[in-house]
Amino acid sequence: MNYTWLLRMARWARRPPSMTQVKIVAVVALAVIAIVVIEKLGYWPDWASVNPRALRAPRP
Repeated sequence: MNYTWLLRMARWARRPPSMTQVKIVAVVALAVIAIVVIEKLGYWPDWASVNPRALRAPRP
């Protein structure tokens, strides 16, 4: 383990994040999971999807 990560974990143990920050991270994680599930079930609209482009050689 890197010494920097050990110091970061010690600092986080002394001053944990506020409940507001924990709630924000939880809401964002749930939103991402919901979007992935909706997309996998096929309910995601086509206009919200990114169309992959074919790889082209760069122009000179």
